[in-house]
Amino acid sequence: MKKNKISIYIHIPFCESRCHYCDFCSSLLNRENVEKYFSYLEKEIKLNENFLREKIIDTVFIGGGTPSSVDGKFIARILKILSAFEFSENPEITIESNPNSLSMEKAESYFSSGINRISIGAQSFNDKILKRIGRIHKSEDIFRAVENARAAGFKNINLDLMLALPSQKFSDIEKSLEAVKKLGIPHMSYYSLILDEGTRLYKNHIKSPLDFPDESEDREMYHYVVNGLEKIGLHQYEISNFSKKGYKCRHNMTYWKLRDYISFGLSASSNIKNLRYRNFYEFKNYYDALDKNEKPIEFSENLSKNDRMNEFIMMGLRLNSGIDLGEFNKKFEEDFLKNYERETEKNIKLGLIEVKGNKIKLTEKGRDLSNQVELDFFR
Repeated sequence: MKKNKISIYIHIPFCESRCHYCDFCSSLLNRENVEKYFSYLEKEIKLNENFLREKIIDTVFIGGGTPSSVDGKFIARILKILSAFEFSENPEITIESNPNSLSMEKAESYFSSGINRISIGAQSFNDKILKRIGRIHKSEDIFRAVENARAAGFKNINLDLMLALPSQKFSDIEKSLEAVKKLGIPHMSYYSLILDEGTRLYKNHIKSPLDFPDESEDREMYHYVVNGLEKIGLHQYEISNFSKKGYKCRHNMTYWKLRDYISFGLSASSNIKNLRYRNFYEFKNYYDALDKNEKPIEFSENLSKNDRMNEFIMMGLRLNSGIDLGEFNKKFEEDFLKNYERETEKNIKLGLIEVKGNKIKLTEKGRDLSNQVELDFFR
């Protein structure tokens, strides 16, 4: 029987401190909690043993939270369990890290465990901004973390940076681009700040909105970043992601191409064919389910064909390569241009999309109004 490829996400919900923009499922570090969590995480993976034996693991992404906040031995343990299953010839295995906690020892531990891609949450090279958004590292820690990763053997390194942060100016963006060039980073993720209700930055924005770049400034910064990264050889391939040749994030392409992935850990979401499900958010519920030898699933739904078509279009539009019409037509047994004739013509006239060969892509103007385009095609 032919085995299909699968991607795996592993959620590590621990952080040394809570960033002021964060509403992710995370918990402050506690050694006893970490020990217990990883033992249950192992239980969950073993409960899916039969499923994993029928697959070829192509990518693994260890995210959080802050995976680098825990002892490297826990990460090694999880990878050892996964090593019992079949991997593709050249798997991509990523771990997220913070600059202050990516020591030389941890970087070496990760690399020797089989991890070959590291993502560093830099966010900004301005120390004042870092402090204001609740980050506990400084700009010098970013340089040290990259140096440690390289010395340990990592070539595939990503930096996360953010736009529209409080008090952020174009000079800060320019400084970040200069640092990226100096470091020779092969992959960048550049995200605009999302002000989630309940976070400290959301409350700060309500009190002092003028401290934050407005939507127009955010878009100007974004275009400045796109052009600046292009000049140093980091080509945009998704709305917020840029890479040198051969360094696109394969794991994220799994999401954007609507391929199957399974996730383990607190609050982790999975999508297998038309089935989507999510694990419990609370530690107690997660542990209780596993104590009963049950998968810790809180919510699941079977997606309709229409749901999948909506997602395929939404994700495809995020990619610079656009929606592959042949792939869409084959996957859903539908003719895209016939099905979405009105929406396609409308957005071409507005200058938001273009049809090139067998692809539909957002224009530069369309990227600024991507939500509007997605809603037009949403049914």
